[in-house]
Amino acid sequence: MDGNIVSAFIGIGSNLGYPSRQVEAAIDRLSELRGSRLLARSSLYRSTPFGGVEQPDFINAAVHLETTLSPHDLLDGLQHVERAHGRERDGQRWGPRVLDLDLLVYGDSRISEPGLEVPHPGIAERNFVLLPLSEIAPDLDIPGLGPLSSIEVNYREPQIERIA
Repeated sequence: MDGNIVSAFIGIGSNLGYPSRQVEAAIDRLSELRGSRLLARSSLYRSTPFGGVEQPDFINAAVHLETTLSPHDLLDGLQHVERAHGRERDGQRWGPRVLDLDLLVYGDSRISEPGLEVPHPGIAERNFVLLPLSEIAPDLDIPGLGPLSSIEVNYREPQIERIA
């Protein structure tokens, strides 16, 4: 890879269409993303839904990429993978998802633009992001939040367990 290499972290979630397979397939696709290299992947976690919408449990994971893509190009790549898995963005928050890929952290960048907010808002309140992320990057310093290790994890809300 040429150019500026940036460390990026992606959160992955699915609760439709064989979620474990969706997450594993997404990790495979992310490992093939142009201008990027997969450095680490977390275990799979099962979590109860967040946000009060009645739906199946989620399977979650996180990956660490090294990339030369800009944050916008990386986001475009993530959304392309989502669409390839049948994701249709309908504006519903916290609803069921065949695949959800979130750009959690992009180097030391802090971005707040329509359609792109990095670090991803809500990282500190979501154990289904914190646990997989802390597994692969325990020493990560999240821009604006500080060390990942200093963020307290609520293991009960939503309920979560490591499955693979």
